[in-house]
Amino acid sequence: METVTLRKITRENWERIIDLKVRDEQKRFVASNLYSLAEAKVFPDCVPLAIYAAEQPVGFLMYAYENDRREWWIFRLMIAEEEQGKGYGRAAMRLGIERMRANPDCDRIFISFEPENSVAEQLYRSLGFVPNHEILGGEVVYRLDPPQKSETA
Repeated sequence: METVTLRKITRENWERIIDLKVRDEQKRFVASNLYSLAEAKVFPDCVPLAIYAAEQPVGFLMYAYENDRREWWIFRLMIAEEEQGKGYGRAAMRLGIERMRANPDCDRIFISFEPENSVAEQLYRSLGFVPNHEILGGEVVYRLDPPQKSETA
């Protein structure tokens, strides 16, 4: 697998990012990248990032500190239809989690998804997310707890 990086959305790449699409049957699970970029403009706490592999954009990730709940959230993850199944989503999630955890006030990270999106559930569980026993806007909420401290010194 090529090296995956998260990059800022810029004047040079924004059109390529909004052109990325998921499969038709996945469109009900994730907002378009155009909508997400508009949302990030209106809600400046959102951090929209392009997912790159082999110097090509392959997806989109957006996270934010949710002030109302005082929690860190991953709001979007999308991988372009022709790039799915290559490990880019997992790699991007790990990089996003690492970025959020670099903030001293970040202990738990939350994500929500449509209950019937079993592919997302499988990915998030494999990364350590667990059910938060909460439904938000019709979506199930999962959380990633802080890493356990090693008991060996």
